[in-house]
Amino acid sequence: MRIQAWGTLMAIAVTIGVSGCSTQTIHSAQQDETDELLFGAKKKVSVAKKTTGTRPKVAQYGGSQGARTPAYTPAPTGSAGGLVLPQMSSNELMMIADRIFKNESGSDPDKLVHWNDGENFASMGLGHFTWYPAGRQARFGNTFPDLLGHLQSSGVALPVWVQQARYQGAPWRTKAELMHAKQTGQVQELQNLLYQTRLLQAAYIVERARRAMPKLVNAAPAASRTRVAQNLNAIANTPGGWYALVDYVNFKGEGLNNAGGYNGQNWGLLQVLDDMQPSQPGQQALHSFADAASRVLVRRIRNSPPARNEARWLAGWSNRVNTYRYPGV
Repeated sequence: MRIQAWGTLMAIAVTIGVSGCSTQTIHSAQQDETDELLFGAKKKVSVAKKTTGTRPKVAQYGGSQGARTPAYTPAPTGSAGGLVLPQMSSNELMMIADRIFKNESGSDPDKLVHWNDGENFASMGLGHFTWYPAGRQARFGNTFPDLLGHLQSSGVALPVWVQQARYQGAPWRTKAELMHAKQTGQVQELQNLLYQTRLLQAAYIVERARRAMPKLVNAAPAASRTRVAQNLNAIANTPGGWYALVDYVNFKGEGLNNAGGYNGQNWGLLQVLDDMQPSQPGQQALHSFADAASRVLVRRIRNSPPARNEARWLAGWSNRVNTYRYPGV
């Protein structure tokens, strides 16, 4: 299938990546507690409607600047306790795509195939998805192969060499090798493909964040579960909050890996929500989220091996986190 232009891909991505997202369903006794924390026993607004079966419709979000639908809605009675997440508008998805492109690559198409100084993996695509060479330990996760699978399932024809490398590992072992290869037609072809499929990639990033949200509450320590749930809903129900949540997951992960982090301390979205003071929807929630993210990232640097010199990245990280304060939607 031929790669279509950016404008055409908007309709495809919204259909496949957002409105087509599968609903996360959790079958456990703990889910009752999670629903209670997320929605409260006296919820007044319901955006889910019953269907003839047991599967609820996904609530619509029309993209109005002045109104938001709830981040979560409990499933209708008799639906096995599933969580229903609202759709977002194509405008909001476009905004998230543009912001992540700017955050990761400075909106420079040449950096869609990249290798950052001091890292031992390539950074690919809109979200700078990690791609490790074969045989190298994927400490920060090997996420680019999964993105390639998403693009294929969405009808994008990958170059043959990319399909092969997807299962074998990145074909470059150092930054120098990649910089040299970027002059070849093969890498230029991949770079162009990643530029044309930005919205599909954004939809993939959004879906990853959506899948993680119910898990964040369940994974939180019992003592802080109420706070994590309250803060998650506060951010998701604030205009621009979806950008903050989605971008941070793409930036530093969900924080669900107990074996991750330095000195037993992770730095993902769960840790940021746990570090926040209990918040209500509104501008202050975005400030609180950005403040907590800054503290968590400073803690990461403090815990990191000195040889990595992670302090050199703090200014850039801080600039990115500060975009969460005023998303502009």
